Amino acid sequence: MNPYERPFLALMVGILCCLAPAFAQDLEPGKSGTVEARYRQEIEQLTKQKKIQTAFASIVEQNKRNRDELILLTEIPAPPFKEEKRAAQFAKMLKEAGADSVWTDKVGNVLALRKGKNRSRCVALDGHLDTVFPAETDVRVKHKGDTLYAPGIGDDTRGLVMVLSVLRALEAAQVETQADVLFIGSVGEEGLGDLRGVKHLFSDQTRRIDSWIAIDGGDLGRLSNKGLGSYRYRVTFKGPGGHSWGAFGLANPQHALGSTIHYFSKVADKFTRTGARTSYNVGRIGGGTSVNSIAFESWMEVDMRSEIPENLNLVDSLLKASVQQALQEHNSMRRKGPALTVDVAKIGDRPSGELPDNLPVVQRAMAATASFGIPPTLGRGSTNSNIPISKGVPAITLGRGGRSANAHALNEWWYDDEGYKSIQLTLLTLVAEAGLVNP
Repeated sequence: MNPYERPFLALMVGILCCLAPAFAQDLEPGKSGTVEARYRQEIEQLTKQKKIQTAFASIVEQNKRNRDELILLTEIPAPPFKEEKRAAQFAKMLKEAGADSVWTDKVGNVLALRKGKNRSRCVALDGHLDTVFPAETDVRVKHKGDTLYAPGIGDDTRGLVMVLSVLRALEAAQVETQADVLFIGSVGEEGLGDLRGVKHLFSDQTRRIDSWIAIDGGDLGRLSNKGLGSYRYRVTFKGPGGHSWGAFGLANPQHALGSTIHYFSKVADKFTRTGARTSYNVGRIGGGTSVNSIAFESWMEVDMRSEIPENLNLVDSLLKASVQQALQEHNSMRRKGPALTVDVAKIGDRPSGELPDNLPVVQRAMAATASFGIPPTLGRGSTNSNIPISKGVPAITLGRGGRSANAHALNEWWYDDEGYKSIQLTLLTLVAEAGLVNP
């Protein structure tokens, strides 16, 4: 055995043995939800209201407009930290839809307020503005029959269109709610955005939000009341660099990075094969200037996720131990020059958490789903709802409906297979949570 592996393996054994009970727990990825009778009755009574029926009809009438706006918004690039142009267009649409007031907060979230009758509570409906794609990505929508192809057309541009459509339907039907409703286009949901938009909305710098409904994900009836936690790191090895022949013998950051990935993938693979579902991924690597140069810098970005916080902290420890193992090994191998240094920077932290199935907003979403003849399924996701869920604020994530595939890929597509139903379901859940003022 390599002498540098002994302390590393000893540390790993110690960690795994001490925390074994934490990762012995298996959690289901999704399960059928049980809807309480009182919430079934509440939703049934709501759907019989003339104003709700009028709102449903308005949603169907908006179908072509929704499609046109989906194309318009999709073709405005919106990578994390560069959502301004799409945000401006979305704010304009919210104003035209009839919101009482529309504004953009200091981090870039677009918010539209529709005032309730008693204003004692606030319910939010959210779709996120950003996509995972760089600004230079070709986001022009291509038509193949009735299917629309474009990066980001489903995730989450479709969610923004649903937010607009719900607001327009409420206005068209003159539906009045007891609580205030905030219609939101949030920033920073994807990638290195690290949920920055919703983190700001649940900080002490903003008004209180009492219930949160996010639109993200796919199928009609896909509900999430559990947050999938994740940590993300940028690991950077640094050294003096030099000519591959003339400076040979210097510690090499690229070699150290490669060893880190090797050590981490071996121990993380073993760890993640049992217990609660946990994942790890080296998503990006970079560094170096030429094939005949010793790099002065080498970096990687790592994503780790788990259903339970204990496992996430464990795999985090495995990564950091792997980094230190590689650093010590390659510094001891150098023949001249200064030692390598390493910087391990956390670039993402999404908290996990769970809300009970019997929470009113969860029950209402399930009852609304069941009213469309679809068995509701509760699962776990990594969405804007992670933040309110982790804080114990009632929250649910709803699906975008229609049919779609290839999210986060250049060939992402969306097909309008009764997509209006997902908008009607969202409106029903929102009105039930915000409270309908008697007609």
